[in-house]
Amino acid sequence: MKRFRCDELVEVITAYLEDALDQPARDGVRMHLAACEGCERYFEQIRTTITIVGDPPPEKLPADVRDRLLSAFKERVQS
Repeated sequence: MKRFRCDELVEVITAYLEDALDQPARDGVRMHLAACEGCERYFEQIRTTITIVGDPPPEKLPADVRDRLLSAFKERVQS
């Protein structure tokens, strides 16, 4: 099972939501989310944001919107 640090989780959360990770990585994400309140909050914020904007895959969002959202969430997690 892959063990993730918080900064690594931020980089793979979209792939996790798109079911694009292999099983060991998915298990590692789940394990990290269960143990890390900050990352669990981040995960829920990402899921909520996707729901609010109509659930398009991130690659279908305009690039500037996607970049601003990812930047805002990354900054929030780091603070």
